[in-house]
Amino acid sequence: MRGRLLLALFTTCHLTWAAQATPKNIVLILTDDQDTELGGMTPITKTKTLIGQAGVSFTNAFTVVPLCCPSRSSLLSGRYPHNHQVFNNSLNGNCSSPDWQKHQEPQAFPVFLQKQGYQTFFGGKYLNQYGHAEAGGVKHIPPGWQIWNGLVGNSRYYNYSLSSNGHEEVHGDSYENDYLTDVLANRTVDFLKKVSRSPFFVMLCPPAPHSPWTPAPKYEGTYNTTKAPRGGSYDVHGKDKHWLIRQARSPMSSTSVAFLDNTYRRRWQTLLSVDDLVEKVVLQLQELKLLDSTYIFYTSDNGYHTGQFSLPIDKRQMYDFDLRVPLLVRGPGIKPNQTNMLPVLNIDLATTFLDIAGINVSETTMDGRSLLPLLMSPSWNGTWRSDFLVEYTGEGRSEADPSCPSLGPGVSNCFPDCVCEDACNNTYACVRTMSSTNLQYCEFSDLENFVEVYNMTSDPYQLTNIVSTLKKEQPDLLQLMNQRLIQLQACAGGSCRTPGHHRPFGAS
Repeated sequence: MRGRLLLALFTTCHLTWAAQATPKNIVLILTDDQDTELGGMTPITKTKTLIGQAGVSFTNAFTVVPLCCPSRSSLLSGRYPHNHQVFNNSLNGNCSSPDWQKHQEPQAFPVFLQKQGYQTFFGGKYLNQYGHAEAGGVKHIPPGWQIWNGLVGNSRYYNYSLSSNGHEEVHGDSYENDYLTDVLANRTVDFLKKVSRSPFFVMLCPPAPHSPWTPAPKYEGTYNTTKAPRGGSYDVHGKDKHWLIRQARSPMSSTSVAFLDNTYRRRWQTLLSVDDLVEKVVLQLQELKLLDSTYIFYTSDNGYHTGQFSLPIDKRQMYDFDLRVPLLVRGPGIKPNQTNMLPVLNIDLATTFLDIAGINVSETTMDGRSLLPLLMSPSWNGTWRSDFLVEYTGEGRSEADPSCPSLGPGVSNCFPDCVCEDACNNTYACVRTMSSTNLQYCEFSDLENFVEVYNMTSDPYQLTNIVSTLKKEQPDLLQLMNQRLIQLQACAGGSCRTPGHHRPFGAS
């Protein structure tokens, strides 16, 4: 029965673009740390059928910053980090800070949607410091949200607090009552049943597959023989990379390998509950006859790595495994079974939502481009971006990390094998070109002024830094990339959407 229902949902009729005379409903499902490069999409089979196969899958979707709080801030504001000024997960990094709340939240996309008449519902993780006393506590409800169920702090599955419309709601460790992914699914269904009118906007942010990787009891026995992928850059020493990568131990110790394999399995286990959440929401929309008038977006805030370049587990690096994110979209006017290879960014989602709602994006300060033309026309051949910016400001401890005291202060997220995943000078900006040139150029703000450059066509795993070769053979190309990086780091609004101009890689 369920299989026939899934097939019926998949083959639901699709409206034409011209038929969208009124704003449509929107549902956004945002996972936490879900990769695409290392099998992170494997467990969500129902999601890939109900959203991906029923619409479009973007194969070149990227975050503009590979860390939770600044990435989510970019998604909400539609802006690059240099414009929204959230740099990392700490309050000092402006995460959910009073400055963010004063200057950025009033310009975030939910505010525009609510003014346009949308009923708005939020559930799950907002920003890492949300709900803490220094960030206004649980009474702070970001503007634009009618119904608010915001998780206090970082991802958890049990023993957490929610701000339920400004009141603290404490949860324990009962699976039936407290498992956060299921709580979010159930509350979303309740909202949909009670929604009085269209349009509405729902944003669901489950904790999976972020640590502490706690699966639902029914999924604890799955994937028991699964291991992290061993190909590509797995356990490869980054001898020609920035110092934080060079400090990683290679080959990794057996304890590190066992740890990351276990992490990999548990991440997949937690995603099975997300898959259930997606199914539950889609089936409820179908039952209420709202599915044909609702856009559903599925994405993640950043990617993840498990052993790449001998780094045990984390994100925060400028390599594809941390930057690429899933993006699946279905909705009115979107033809099924599409694959789109154009480069799209998480800052594009805010402008897309406003475009769907009939709001003029040019009246905002957003840096992204609306994806609506790409969604509506599989053969769309207008001018699109040919490059984009990635930027990250590293976060380090003022004292030595107890897991790695030999490296002294300034590092963070260290493992007992003295491998640290972040540092105050793990600070970089990159230009990624995707047109006639498929190149990644990154500059680091460290004592070495380190530069990494990769030919992404011939070296998709980013194994060989070719900066030394280019200095000898194509110094003008490096200069062009540096100039484009400077332009993008200074861009705002429309200037961020201007395509770059690149000659083919290797041309003289």
